[in-house]
Amino acid sequence: MTDAADVVRSYLASFAAGDPEAIATHVTDDFVNDHASALGSRTDGAAEYRRRLPEFLASMPGLRYEVTDLVAAGGAVAVAYTLTAVPDGHAVTIRGVMLCRVAGDRIATRTDYWDSLSYLRQVGQATPLEP
Repeated sequence: MTDAADVVRSYLASFAAGDPEAIATHVTDDFVNDHASALGSRTDGAAEYRRRLPEFLASMPGLRYEVTDLVAAGGAVAVAYTLTAVPDGHAVTIRGVMLCRVAGDRIATRTDYWDSLSYLRQVGQATPLEP
């Protein structure tokens, strides 16, 4: 059996190439991709995930995930990350946490928690807090 932590690290690293197929090879056929942020949505199944990936990647040029902490127990992996990208010419840095369940050598579920208000502020769609 492949180490679940390595599967998740490989998955996150695959986003840097911007290749939807390379990313999608990391998930099971019945993959559930759930975004808990106000701007996120849920995707059920690898086919729908593959269909949505090109648009998502196009909206987030230069997308990279830097793993800042990772805890794994069996097939459960919690990974803290810093996401960087340049959507619409705005450099963004977002911190978040994903909870993943790995089945064999693929990710079966991903629940992503990230701060959508910070994203909106960084792309100029929300005002910063007053000091």
